[in-house]
Amino acid sequence: MAIRKAEAVWEGNLKGGKGSVKLGSGAFEGAYSFASRFEEGTGTNPEELIGAAHSGCYSMALSADLEKAGYTAKRIHTTAQVHFEIVDGAATITRIYLNTEAEVPGISEQDFLAQAEESKSGCPVSRALGGVEIHLNAKLIA
Repeated sequence: MAIRKAEAVWEGNLKGGKGSVKLGSGAFEGAYSFASRFEEGTGTNPEELIGAAHSGCYSMALSADLEKAGYTAKRIHTTAQVHFEIVDGAATITRIYLNTEAEVPGISEQDFLAQAEESKSGCPVSRALGGVEIHLNAKLIA
């Protein structure tokens, strides 16, 4: 399997410093800072990038699982809400809420919800984040 790469540079102290992250593929490069991570400043942050990775991975996993079950999804849209809180004095990702809507012709709602839940536990990013509570809200749309 592939080895994926990314990099980050941080310059300065925590509150006044600045950083940049870059994907190995070159598809994304962006700035991050204390303000973009702990406040509402401009730029990205590690938690947002985890959310993007998780929602992308989950959508692909659900598509693959549906295909194995004999269905072809027309569209899967997933968002991730990554909760970043202080726990016992340490900044911690405490839970992630995945919200997905999928258009899957011919599948019953019960079968879709079962597949959606199975995909949550089988998604490689979900598995990598095993210490984080992951909640799923799945909706089948016409």
